[in-house]
Formats: sequence, structure tokens, C-alpha cells
Amino acid sequence: MTKPNSPVLKEIIKLLLLFLMGGMIYFAIEVAYKGDSHYSMFITGGAAFLLIGGINCYFDRNMPLVLQMLCSAVIITLLEFISGVIVNIWLHLNVWDYSSIPMNFMGQICLRFFAIWFFVSLVGIFLDDFFRYRMFGEEMPKYAVFKRKNKRERVRIGGYSDK
Repeated sequence: MTKPNSPVLKEIIKLLLLFLMGGMIYFAIEVAYKGDSHYSMFITGGAAFLLIGGINCYFDRNMPLVLQMLCSAVIITLLEFISGVIVNIWLHLNVWDYSSIPMNFMGQICLRFFAIWFFVSLVGIFLDDFFRYRMFGEEMPKYAVFKRKNKRERVRIGGYSDK
């Protein structure tokens, strides 16, 4: 198979493949959790996967992992809210209803699932980075759980910085 020569075409193909992988993963999570899913969750999952991957691509590549997970949970929750409003409220398809779960908003999102997405997003972050590295030759990020030390910041033996 010949590789596309256009950088724009390469980027479109990459984003399409990542979207499809993210959609399949999200759909599979739904099926594993509740036994079924809806095609709208495939679309939501694909969009979420692209946006989660975009954190490393368009922001600090060495962002602390916990901050990436928090951003990812916010992204997923916002996408779930948007798709919930469209699918459940406007189209009346009743794909899900979180009204009975404490701390929900309009029955579309809730704090419990935000917390779950926070932890599940770790897998999404690693998978996105792995796919980008193996399939598209992108650089693998260096992970730090809480804080990335500045390259210019050096710590002396006594515990004082050079600043």
C-alpha cells in the first residue's frame, strides 16, 4: 500500500483512524458495563478520543498525568452532556437517564460517572499515545504523575534550587 504524499491527507487519515478506534473502545466500554450501547456513543467516543489525544498535541506535551486525566474527564463529561441533550432530550431516544443517580445534571451527566471517566481516561491517554507512536511515528511523551520538573530547574544537594 502506498503512503499518501499530502501532509493534509496524512493528518485526515490519522484523525479518522483515531476517531474509529476511540469510537470502538467507547462502544465496547458501554457494552461491557451495561450490556448494550447506542451508535451515538460510538460518535461520542471517537470525538472524546480525538480531543483527549489533542491535549498532548496542542498543549504541553509533558503535562502531568493527573491534569491530563482531569482534562479528559471534563472533555468526556461535556461530550456526554452534549450528546445526551441531543439524543435523549431533543430526539427523545432515551438512551440513558441518570436522574435517579445523586448529583446529576438534567439526568444526562453525574458526578459518579465524572469520577469513573477520570480513572478510565488513563487508559485512553496511554492508548492514544501508543497508537500515535506505533502507527504514526509520533514521539512518546514522558509521563509524570503530578509535576513535571522544568529542564532549567536543578536541585542542589542541600535542597535549594539554582534560581
